[in-house]
Formats: sequence, C-alpha cells, structure tokens
Amino acid sequence: MPEKTLNDLPGELRKIYSKGYEAYQRENFDYAIELFNQILIREPANYECRMALRGAQRGKSGAKTGFFKRALSSASSAPLVGKAQLAMRKSPQEAIQIAEQILSSDANSVGAHKIIAEAALALDMPRTAVMSLEVMHRNSPEDKDVAFQLVDACIASGEKPKAEKVLTDLRKVFPNDGDVYQKLKDLSARQSLDEGGYSKLGTNTSSYRDALKDKDETVRMEQENKQVRSDDRNADLLKDYESRVNNEPTNLKLLRNLAELYAERKDFDRAIEYFEKMAALDGGNDSSLQQQIAATKVKRFNAQLAQLDASAPDYAEKAAQITADRDNFQVDECKARAERYPTDMTIRFELGVLYFKAGKVGEAMPELQKATRNPNKRLQAMNYLAQCYAKRNMNDLAASTILDALKEKPNFDAEKMELTYNLGTIYEKMGKKQEAIDQFKLIFAVDMGYKDVAKKVDDFYSSQG
Repeated sequence: MPEKTLNDLPGELRKIYSKGYEAYQRENFDYAIELFNQILIREPANYECRMALRGAQRGKSGAKTGFFKRALSSASSAPLVGKAQLAMRKSPQEAIQIAEQILSSDANSVGAHKIIAEAALALDMPRTAVMSLEVMHRNSPEDKDVAFQLVDACIASGEKPKAEKVLTDLRKVFPNDGDVYQKLKDLSARQSLDEGGYSKLGTNTSSYRDALKDKDETVRMEQENKQVRSDDRNADLLKDYESRVNNEPTNLKLLRNLAELYAERKDFDRAIEYFEKMAALDGGNDSSLQQQIAATKVKRFNAQLAQLDASAPDYAEKAAQITADRDNFQVDECKARAERYPTDMTIRFELGVLYFKAGKVGEAMPELQKATRNPNKRLQAMNYLAQCYAKRNMNDLAASTILDALKEKPNFDAEKMELTYNLGTIYEKMGKKQEAIDQFKLIFAVDMGYKDVAKKVDDFYSSQG
C-alpha cells in the first residue's frame, strides 16, 4: 500500500481536509480529528493527512502532562490497546484505526504508537511507521530495539540522514556496543552504494557495471557491501586484503576489515590476531576495541559449545566446563578493563552485570553503585542494584532504589515498564499484595502482554470473588 500525498485525494476528500485543517488552525482539535479520521478510513495510506491528524491529537492532549492524568488516560485506553492487538492479527488497517482512537485521547500512548508502527510496516507505509517510532524513540532514547526499528523504517522511507543521526546518537550512549557499530557500518555500506551510482540502476543513464569507472573497484564494492557474502567472495576479499596488508601493515581500516571477515567466517583465532594488531598500533588506548576483542573470544567459546556432540556420553561435562571457562573469562577480562580504564563507568556497569549474572551479588553491588554516576547507565545500574538488594533480602532498600529511579522516568517506556515490574515483584516478596498489584495494573493498562502481568491481574481479581 504505497503512501500517498494530498494531491492523490479525490476532490471531495480534499474539501474535507481543508475544513479539517481550518479547524486545526483554530485549535478546534476535536472537529479536526473527526474530519481527518473520515479521510483516513477511506485513504489510510495518505501520509500528509495522518501527519495533520497527529498534530491535532498532540494539540488536544497537550494539557495532559500531569502524572495522574497520564495514568487515568493509560487505564482508560487499556481495553482499546487489547482490541487493537487482536485486530492486528487479521487486519493491520483496522488495528491502526483503533490505535488512532487511543492517540486522540493520549497522543503519547506507547501502546498505540507501537501498534501503528507495526501495522504501518505490515502495510508498506514506512513514513507512517517513522512518525510513531520517533515518538517511541524520544520517550526512550536508550531502547536499542526501538532505535533499530526506527533506523530500518527511515531507510525504507529513504530518510538515510535521519537514520544515521539516530545511530550516531545511540553510539554515544553505547560506545562499546557491537550491534550499534554493525548497524552503522551497514548503513554506511548502503550510502556508499548510493553515492557510487547504484541508485541510478534501471535508468537509461547508468548501468550496473558503469556505476563506477574502475571495474575492479566495482567488483570490490559489490563484495564489501553485500550483506550476505558467499564463501568464494569472502575468500577473494581475504586474499586481496592479505596481499595489501603486507604493504600497509599500519592501515587500521584494512586490519579491521580482515578481523571482521575472519570473524564472519568463524575463524576466530585469526580475527583476534588482527584485532590485537590494531590494539598494538593503538597502544591499547581504545576501550571499545578491547571490548570487541573480548566479544570475539566469547564467540569462540560459543562456537566450541556448538561443535560438541550432544549425543556423546561426556557432552554435559564438556559443555559445563566450556560454559564455566567462558563465564570466568568474561568476568576476568572485564575486571582487567575496569582496572585499566578506572574512570569508564560503562565498563563498571558491564562488570557489575556480569557479577550479578554469575551470582556474585557482593561483588556486583559496588560496581553497580559506581555505574550510577554515568547518566547513560544510571537507571539500568539502579535497576540491577535493586535486584542485588532483593537477593540479599534488603527489600526496603530495593524498593526505595527503584522508586528513586522511577522518579527520573516521566514517560512510561520499556525501561520504566521493567522498573515497575521489578518493583511489583519486590512488593510481592515483602507481602505487600495491594502495592504489588497496583504496579502490575499500571503495566497492564499499557501492555497487557508484558511478561505475566495479565495472569497476575486476572488472579488478583479472581481472588476478589
């Protein structure tokens, strides 16, 4: 369903749009919303009309900024969110219409925007999806999944500069994250193809092989930027890079290309060799490179696990040993990085989480406490710290830590949902059933499919008779 402009509307609908826009300018938001919806029911792919509708919805709910107003709005919209989720399975178009009803009362509803983004992508309406994903991303700028969805939608709608900005901002939040780095790399590859003339393919002015003057360079660009490379092409690239690196032993980009190609081929020993050559040239000052070396070594452990024969009598013993070696390596390596870069609170957070997952709560707590000084990791660190307190039965400290974190989260995004859920489970542990169910109901009003909140809420009301 290709997205359309106002010029694509038939005459009668353009007249309705003009009336709606006049109402919008006079701040008669209810009437504007009604008229815009009339158009979108008949022409759901009209992007400009939906953008005007979104402006009217924001105008109407602009005054609803208080916590209690937001909570009431979320509670009242819960049945519609559930209805839209059910409709999504059969008719994405109907799901969007229901979600628009929610946004007409609460323009920032995470549940409604989530449905619209999913439905719009299913209907091949990426610009419509971008509108909702941008709202979700603003509310939760550290949510990688939302950011990646926004990037993909921006690329699909031809908004590559916007996609690049999202990823660049995300890289500042997660400087050592391999997924973010790879996403940026893939986007750069797309842009290289476009700038090289590939976007002209299919026209009379350019052909595939003429996009670049140097045909050898054309072949290399094809191979470097193809997302799924064949083994033969990988081998050709490796041969090319290996021959070049002899003459350019200090070319960091070339060394990185070699390391990543070997990692892609699951030759982790060679990949690590080239990553470590980069580190030696850098003097070991790049903490993100050290993290990438560690991640590659973890992949090597995982590959060893995958290669074990599950039917062998000693499988369980060998698998347990490799798993223990991997987990111990991760902790020891991260600890060494934390000592080498003592002021990097992102590494402190990583170490605290590794200690927590290893069951070393005592070691995790001071690292997570230090990590709260990093504004980009503060709330996540507080969340894990609260869980550490709970494991030590310091439940009052756990609850107060999460309550402090919640004060810093005005928008009910994915991170706030997790904090709220954890607070509910801590209240359960403390025997505070009413306080616990109050937290679960807040989540239920936004996303009844989150973890087991639907069961908890159902069980609570069943127990009330």
